[in-house]
Amino acid sequence: MKQITFRLGQLLLMGVVSLSFDLPIASVRSQPASQTATVQFPQADKNQLTQLLQQAPQLQQQPWPQLLQTLAAKFEGATYKGGLLDQSPKEELVLSLSQFDCVLFVETVLAIARTLTVENPSPQVFSNAVQTQRYRQGQMQGYCSRLHYFSDWIADNQRRGLVENITPALGGIPLNKSLNFMSQHRQSYPQLQNQANWQCIQAVETRLQALPLHYIPQAQIRKIESSLKPGDIIAVATAVPGLDVTHTGLVYQTPNQTKGLIHASPGGSVRIASDLATYVANVDQSIGIIVARPQNPQQ
Repeated sequence: MKQITFRLGQLLLMGVVSLSFDLPIASVRSQPASQTATVQFPQADKNQLTQLLQQAPQLQQQPWPQLLQTLAAKFEGATYKGGLLDQSPKEELVLSLSQFDCVLFVETVLAIARTLTVENPSPQVFSNAVQTQRYRQGQMQGYCSRLHYFSDWIADNQRRGLVENITPALGGIPLNKSLNFMSQHRQSYPQLQNQANWQCIQAVETRLQALPLHYIPQAQIRKIESSLKPGDIIAVATAVPGLDVTHTGLVYQTPNQTKGLIHASPGGSVRIASDLATYVANVDQSIGIIVARPQNPQQ
């Protein structure tokens, strides 16, 4: 089962590590859109979101981990589509509730959950929440401001109090590698044909060398499964040179309390893998997982 997919043009699309910027912790309420962005949000998907937000009184009663799992499950069967964020030469805020790549799925579920924590949930709050997660320091300032490497996504969102990287606390070991996949595969990224984008991504990768990376080896996943909560973010660490992660999803707790994974699968749709450890073992060139825990804005 090959899972080397992501926002990497038509090849891999996301791995991520992070730059060091010290910022105050802030909830989605205080993270408005940073610029007047061109937004791609199909009307049918916006209508679907509006209908979902109308269920807020019922959904808000659920504990935070269960809310994340409930929302994720609502998209089971939705279409997988790679490269959704890279269809325009100009950076646009792409929103979708009907088509996902694996990272877009995670971002969407988390953004809806955070939207449901505000007093007046709305599509605009959701849009702001997605932008806040997707871009460095929550600021959309072109292609290079997007958090392309998933370790970068985790670390940048952690600095703003949106997630916590719990990999070290779970016994993670160092992942010793340099992140340079994008610069080494420039031909796979149409936006990197732009010289300014190219130089900026190289600078990002240089700064990412200072970020400590940890992962939980495949053989240790069973031992830490009991510490995982529904909605925890799972990133599949990889042996691919220059890359940290090749796939992401959310922990799904099955009725018999075992840990699975709900994810936008390159196999064609959002689906549930009933056994997390087995699934990860079958991902091409996987070596283990990185785990981040979404933080409840109300706590």
